[in-house]
Amino acid sequence: MSANISKSIKSKAKPGRTLAILAVVLVAFSALAFIQGDKVKLGLDLRGGTSVTLQPRVAKGGSVSSAAIAQAVGIIRQRVNSLGVSESQVTAQGTGNNQQIVISVPGDTGTRIVDLVGQTAELRFRQALAVGAGNAKTTATSTSQTTTVTVPKKGSKATPSKSPAPTVLTPTYPTGVTAALDKQFGALDCTKAVNRQGGNIDVPSSPIVSCNRDGTAKYILGPAEVVGTDISSASANLDQTNGNGWMVLLNFNGSGTKKFGNLTTRVVKLASPQNQVAVVLDGLVYTSPQINSAITAGNAQITGNFTQTQASDLADVLKYGALPLSFDRGNVEQVSPTLGSNQLHDGLLAGLLGLLLVVLYSVSYYRGLGIVSVGSLTVAGGITYLLFILLGKWIGFSLSLAGIAGAIVSIGITADSFIVYFERLRDEVRDGRSLRTAVDTGWTRARRTIIVADSVSLIASALLYFFAVGDVRGFAFTLGLTTLVDLLVVFFFTKPLVSILSRLHFYASGHRLSGFSAQSLGIVTGKDVA
Repeated sequence: MSANISKSIKSKAKPGRTLAILAVVLVAFSALAFIQGDKVKLGLDLRGGTSVTLQPRVAKGGSVSSAAIAQAVGIIRQRVNSLGVSESQVTAQGTGNNQQIVISVPGDTGTRIVDLVGQTAELRFRQALAVGAGNAKTTATSTSQTTTVTVPKKGSKATPSKSPAPTVLTPTYPTGVTAALDKQFGALDCTKAVNRQGGNIDVPSSPIVSCNRDGTAKYILGPAEVVGTDISSASANLDQTNGNGWMVLLNFNGSGTKKFGNLTTRVVKLASPQNQVAVVLDGLVYTSPQINSAITAGNAQITGNFTQTQASDLADVLKYGALPLSFDRGNVEQVSPTLGSNQLHDGLLAGLLGLLLVVLYSVSYYRGLGIVSVGSLTVAGGITYLLFILLGKWIGFSLSLAGIAGAIVSIGITADSFIVYFERLRDEVRDGRSLRTAVDTGWTRARRTIIVADSVSLIASALLYFFAVGDVRGFAFTLGLTTLVDLLVVFFFTKPLVSILSRLHFYASGHRLSGFSAQSLGIVTGKDVA
């Protein structure tokens, strides 16, 4: 029975094809890296970056609580992390009203991230009460009224004549607009960029006067009927139906679905512009579409000629909630590396020494099998390097010193995998099986141990990544990535290569340098041989 099983196993094993698949993957990764033309992106501690200070706005006589600052730090950190593992740092500094939030981003491209995380993201859905040009003076229409007065002729008893009095203009405002709101409307000049900065936290229960983003229109808007907390998810999508470019799709929770349904049901019956619902973010109108039918399905769209980046950033801001405070951007500075090239050199040297020690141990102990160890480590290193390059482009991954530490630890994980397999293989040969048979039976028993060991590393990496902050996340990400690479190499390189080597006479005959000689296996000692 065991012979049949061994025969079945060997008939299914096609190590040459497996190695060919791995070679194709390596060539594809190399081609992608070459086409991108990028290098491994270094983290904040190795190449420096951009540092921005956000100062909370405090009303006269008001105060800033530590709880609000802590909440803002958490939201900003989530937004930064949504852009990928970039080794960014978000910290709170100071006390009382002097508290600040400092954001440090690797490299000199931190402007986009700072723009994203600094938004307060106070989303409101408000009915449009009146709309005008960016510099319009009033929303009122005037109604003229003419009255007559009786003027008797001097010294005459005749019937007095009637003459017209001056014309009186009575302003008529749109429904819901008061004289005070109209006065605010006229005073706001949206053609001035200073009035289109946004970042103002409004009162949801009160009407407001607001500009659109380019200053071509301004609005008087009713109280907010749907707010940001009514949103359950947000995502960026390409509008392929209407050809309007990128848009943001919103899904409301149960309460938000009901509120938005009631709002659209009411305004759909009104005349323009009061049948419009404005999407207001940070005090600016992003879009103000007319409602042609009631929307009760619990979703909505935000359009506005967005690029893909703008739509993705807006979706991330909405997805991770509103900041509890408004912030003014302070100084934007370029920061130098905190560790520098010397530490990078030392880290790489440590990794190289560790790799060299593993190679020397493998060659001295396993003899001919050492070629498999060296090959496995080389392939794992190559794949890891290519992934660092590609992930830097795809998700903004940056390699910090903590990440380098994770990569160094992975050397031991990879060495542990092939040691488990080699020892299981040698045990099978000691039990009297031929080398070709032992390759497959030993693999069947060793792979479970390898998978369990790597699973423990993956679980630890995941826990560190999701529950830690700062550089520890970089260590966890790199460790998890290299552990996955180890599984790939063991299954698609180490085992197939051993299968091919077992067919060579040098290994199958138990040559004294093959690693399978009787002395290497411990079947006989040097004294027995003498």
